[in-house]
Amino acid sequence: MTTTGPFEPRASFDNWGPYALLAAGVVAAAVSARPVGMGPPAMAVSAVLVVAGAVLQVWWSRVRRSEPGPSRTGVCLYFLRWALGFVLTWLNPFFAFYAVTGYYTAGRELPRRLVMPGLFLTAITMAGSEVGGMPPRGTLLWVGFFLVLGLNMGLVSVFTRFALQEQDRARFQAETIAELERTNTALQQALDENAALHAQLLVQAREAGVADERRRLAAEIHDTLAQGLTGIIAQLQVVANTSDEGQAREHVQRAIDLARHSLGEARRSVHNLAPVALAEAGLPEALKQTVAEWGERTGVRAEFTVTGTAEQLHDEVSATLLRIAQEALSNAARHAHAGRVGVTLSFLTDEVILDIRDDGRGFDPLDLPARTHAGGFGLDGMRARAERIAGSLAVESEPGNGTALSARVPLVRHDR
Repeated sequence: MTTTGPFEPRASFDNWGPYALLAAGVVAAAVSARPVGMGPPAMAVSAVLVVAGAVLQVWWSRVRRSEPGPSRTGVCLYFLRWALGFVLTWLNPFFAFYAVTGYYTAGRELPRRLVMPGLFLTAITMAGSEVGGMPPRGTLLWVGFFLVLGLNMGLVSVFTRFALQEQDRARFQAETIAELERTNTALQQALDENAALHAQLLVQAREAGVADERRRLAAEIHDTLAQGLTGIIAQLQVVANTSDEGQAREHVQRAIDLARHSLGEARRSVHNLAPVALAEAGLPEALKQTVAEWGERTGVRAEFTVTGTAEQLHDEVSATLLRIAQEALSNAARHAHAGRVGVTLSFLTDEVILDIRDDGRGFDPLDLPARTHAGGFGLDGMRARAERIAGSLAVESEPGNGTALSARVPLVRHDR
């Protein structure tokens, strides 16, 4: 089954139109031969030229298949056909049916610089036919010939200009479509590359998160369990070196208290491997519970506040802010010696802010000791957590005036 393309009707007319017009000219000339005064010699010459025109058209069709568009051979054939049409029209004006072929083929068969000359020659032939035949007889017919020729050229120029503009517009549209296709192809390639890069970044972020969590756990074990065990050892050494039963019982009790505290810290560390509090509640509730439990455990007055309209955040955002809050509270318990801690969670239009303030002893942010393998997780770890989700961490503190910590992260809503 075949489908008809948008250019097939035009292609069919290009192939068969000249034959049809030549046949129409032959019929019209045969009917009008006696009225226009064609004698036997003129009829014989016309018959030869008609056969030549048909042969020429057959040759032209073959040339067009091998050389589509304007070519040197096509130019020669165009003007040869014009000459045949001009002579036939001179012999009988009704052969103008054949000569008119030059009007609609000039734009496709001739290069742009020869289009107007080809149309002008065709207009001469048509003007001669329209005034009754060539050559015009008498001054009046010559005047009429030039008037008709001017009118023909005026109309031809206007229509040719429109046709050329339409060709330019069609060519520009074709080039634009081709450029859009190239752009779309390049865009699709870029999207594919971005997708691959995004997948790679996710893998790297996951790996970085695993390494980050390992460092946090290592530091937390050092800062809690290792210190607790060191204290227990010290208390038991005192017991081993004293003969005073009362003093021994006191140090044993201290060792038991340290062991219980260390056990609690161990359980908390294991619990914090994943933010279990977020599994059953949103971030505000999880933070509220965390702050309350921390206050009860440390005896420090702790307050939690939510501002703005609470949103259901993406799991990664919620987990990051909860981890930062836990780490900040842990640092406050170990280092700040604060009497009061305030935690505020603020929901803005496009970001979430977690503020943690205490009235402890503070420190100089510019004079922090370099972190060592024995050091705590601290501010660097919290900052790394925030930056991993395109956020930031700011710290304001000075000795004796407490500490204010602010974590700002993008507000990314829950994706389910």
